[in-house]
Amino acid sequence: MHTNTEVHAEASAPTALWVIALLCMAPFPVSAVAYVFGPADVTGPALTVLLTWSAVVLGFLGGIRWGLESARATPRWTRLGASIVSPAFAWALVFARGSLDTPWLLCGFLGAFILQWLFDHSAPDVPARYPRLMTTLTLGACISLALALEQALRM
Repeated sequence: MHTNTEVHAEASAPTALWVIALLCMAPFPVSAVAYVFGPADVTGPALTVLLTWSAVVLGFLGGIRWGLESARATPRWTRLGASIVSPAFAWALVFARGSLDTPWLLCGFLGAFILQWLFDHSAPDVPARYPRLMTTLTLGACISLALALEQALRM
């Protein structure tokens, strides 16, 4: 039987995990702010960072889902297969740059993050701390992408 302190400790992530998660999230607002408010010679590279980092993080989130599922005694192939959808879509968006207008790319990444978040929140058998971590990361990414989208629509 768990005490309230033990249950709370299991539900909250260790400090080091939060520090790493927040550091992982930092390129989102930094690149979005540089894209929106930076000088003209910074906006292009800032957008590249935002789009590329979005693909990297979506790949990481898919990898987490893959790892959690593959650790089960009997992994569900549907959940394993679904864990590669967001990363594959994200990299397709990166490679579509130049073929799709920037607002469409940003909307695609926003949608991918939201769908990944919904997929993660519908997942059974995850650690109690997982939803809060994923919500924080998704919120940081989506706010940053929305800020960049607002700017891209004005251009």
